[in-house]
Amino acid sequence: MQAWQVHENGEPSEVMRLSDVERPTPGEGQTLLKVRAANINFPDVLMVRGHYQVRPPLPFTPGVEICGETEDGRRVIANPALPYGGLAEYAVADTAALLPAPDSLDDAEAAALHIGYQTGWFGLHRRARLEAGETLLVHAAAGGVGSAAVQLGKAAGATVIGVVGGSDKAAVARELGCDVVIDRRAEDVVGAVKEATGGRGADVIYDPVGGEAYTQSAKVVAFEGRIVVVGFASGTIPSPSLNHALVKNYSILGLHWGLYNTKNPKLVQHCHEQLTDLAARGVIKPLVSERVPLDGAAAAVQRVADGVTTGRVAVVPQNGAAV
Repeated sequence: MQAWQVHENGEPSEVMRLSDVERPTPGEGQTLLKVRAANINFPDVLMVRGHYQVRPPLPFTPGVEICGETEDGRRVIANPALPYGGLAEYAVADTAALLPAPDSLDDAEAAALHIGYQTGWFGLHRRARLEAGETLLVHAAAGGVGSAAVQLGKAAGATVIGVVGGSDKAAVARELGCDVVIDRRAEDVVGAVKEATGGRGADVIYDPVGGEAYTQSAKVVAFEGRIVVVGFASGTIPSPSLNHALVKNYSILGLHWGLYNTKNPKLVQHCHEQLTDLAARGVIKPLVSERVPLDGAAAAVQRVADGVTTGRVAVVPQNGAAV
């Protein structure tokens, strides 16, 4: 089979190589899956660079999120078991963690319903306890993680403010349903949020960016607000001032979604059922901005690394067409 492999850490376009390799052999409790679509996530970028908390042995195949097909023809959503990731024709995954792919979504959309939407659901509902009528601020609202949070926030009845970088991404955020869109490259984020909220600030802030985005969040979080920290796409990990959290009376909530797979897997299943229902009713629909063939995967991972994509970029091994 063909698979992308990383033999040394570095920039995706420089270190990813498409190779002919043997199909992976499933271990105990694992299933071999034909990859129907693999979505590129920022952790793929970090893993290729060697900067992620999980460091698979070299060489490894990136790709942490797929829609695959079992030997008996079932469409499933899975997180491949590294080092046999999803940017390949076949991958392996833990059998117990396989989830049924929703019939209402195509392969690329089904794969994209997993990590970003699970993270959004756990972050907004399990951690922040978002309520209808509250104001939700989403950083990187046009990205893969942010776009999911926008849709889930609207589904929960929140007023959603989306922060993006650039006019093209602002247009995407509006299409996603943001009530207010702020272009951080052209506007003062803090001033714009305060204006949009009458000076009150946002009840819940969803931050996959870190760095300056977190600094802005601390300035615009409302009384009894909650800042949900889900990642550091900016590359800068902030150091919160706890005295500031005390004086302004807000909460800082960390979310590591992957822990639920081992700490409380039943909640992951429950979340998937909720997401499947929302998708079936058309309330949420993953934004897949590109579908590329397998030989275009390295360039696609690099585009995600460079921050120029919107929604999810899907790698579809079968000639790049949705199947």
